[in-house]
Amino acid sequence: MENHILNSKIFYNSGKTPLFIFHGLFGMLDNWGTLGRKFSETNEVHLIDLRNHGRSFHSDEMSYTTMSDDIVNYMKHYSLDKAILLGHSLGGKAVMECAIKHPDLVEKLIVVDMAPKAYPPHHQLIFEALQSVDFSKIHEKKEVENILSQYIKEAGIIQFLMKNVYKTEDNRYNFRFNLKTLSEKYNQVINNTISYGKYEGPTLFIAGEKSNYILKEDEFNIRQQFPNEKTVVIPNAGHWVQVDNPTAFYETVETFIKS
Repeated sequence: MENHILNSKIFYNSGKTPLFIFHGLFGMLDNWGTLGRKFSETNEVHLIDLRNHGRSFHSDEMSYTTMSDDIVNYMKHYSLDKAILLGHSLGGKAVMECAIKHPDLVEKLIVVDMAPKAYPPHHQLIFEALQSVDFSKIHEKKEVENILSQYIKEAGIIQFLMKNVYKTEDNRYNFRFNLKTLSEKYNQVINNTISYGKYEGPTLFIAGEKSNYILKEDEFNIRQQFPNEKTVVIPNAGHWVQVDNPTAFYETVETFIKS
């Protein structure tokens, strides 16, 4: 078993159970910087890069099991007995898996706009765009943006992906995420449900009002695996709930943590 430790940024605040925050597909811990600082006023906060993302290690393996194991290894590394886990999208699946498999490590669970079910693949165009970038021919960042914009029309998604473009030590550009593994393992990750089992601890599901990731008919399955859950719908928000309505998102999470 690989025993690499996930990369993180820690805002220390003693005396309380730490809050771990995990981003979604193609994301990185930096996406959560502003909210992380805000949460750290009342909690210790760990913003964490999932494997094959941000500055965390690259691996050929990518599954909910390996991502759950990464969280356990991370906790052992920092000698932590318990954490509050918050995950958005792909990160939401990772934290659900961890809570099901290791309930004793999870004080509370917060899942942002993700249900414990299989989803049809829906990032094909993004993969096509990313794979069309030939970094051996790229001399400045703007060129990457121009290529992506030939495939992707939403400026917000292009900017989100562009945050991953960086200059390597040999002065070339590249993506921080491991595009090879993410594209190879994408279908099996997205098409899979989390492991079967129950997490009985306090659980908060946060849905975006304008998002279709958590549907009315998902409620039964959510309750089956997370019987002690409540779902809150955030108004004026799509799948990127925390970006679209950060104030309502922050207040909802903070209230749940304190309750």
